[in-house]
Amino acid sequence: MPQISQILETYASQFFWLLIVFGLIYFTIGHGMLPKIEASMDARDRKIADDLAAAERARAEADNLGDSGAADLTAARTEAQAKSSAAKAKAAKDADARLAKADAEISIKVAASEAELAKATAKALAGIEAVAADAAADIVAKVSGAKVTSAQAATAVKAVMSHG
Repeated sequence: MPQISQILETYASQFFWLLIVFGLIYFTIGHGMLPKIEASMDARDRKIADDLAAAERARAEADNLGDSGAADLTAARTEAQAKSSAAKAKAAKDADARLAKADAEISIKVAASEAELAKATAKALAGIEAVAADAAADIVAKVSGAKVTSAQAATAVKAVMSHG
């Protein structure tokens, strides 16, 4: 068949150049571009691994900071409670001091009032004794007609009041 032999003659040189071009493309891509692509992929993989390691370190550091933050919070809470207790104790002490001072002032006022009351009672009793002595002298004078001196009447009233 002449058509087949014609195809081989016509396309044989084209197959040859096709193989040459594909070989050049294969070696160009294989030796020129592939190493660059592999280097980019390796760099990307390294970058991802480094980023993951940095993220892990940051997470561990954040956990440590969280733990130390909780410890700081506990320490601050303890310190605040201590200060609160100290303030309460100081307030209680101040209140006790004010109460003792007020108690002392009240005791002084009560003692002064009692002294004044005792004076007023003594004065009233003295007035009662004088009135009673005058009344006793008048009663004796009207009942018996005897004359009693004021001194005798006062002595008799004192004697009766001290016993009764």
